[in-house]
Amino acid sequence: MPYVDGFILAVPKANLERYKDMARVAGAVWMESGALSYVECLADDVPYGELTSFPRAVQAKEDEIVIFSWITYESRARRDEINARVMKDERFSGNEWTQVFDGKRMIFGGFEPFLTL
Repeated sequence: MPYVDGFILAVPKANLERYKDMARVAGAVWMESGALSYVECLADDVPYGELTSFPRAVQAKEDEIVIFSWITYESRARRDEINARVMKDERFSGNEWTQVFDGKRMIFGGFEPFLTL
């Protein structure tokens, strides 16, 4: 079963096109480096919950949209190799990446699937 990295973040709506451009570049880098898939999704039906919700988790503001994304890899070991390669890619140099969204509110982690139907 593949290994999965998951991400949830809030992007200012004013920066959405810049984020999409950034995601296209990032997706190309990950895929060229060996990822099995790279997916970026815009929140469509994610109400602000009373206790928990995607918007609440990333402290989304009224002028922000929640992004849910994931990358799949052959294994955790392969993911670690790929991510090391990705972080050295020259397309990630520069600080324009940090100006598109607040990375401090991004939630991310690696997951080992236990069921795929």
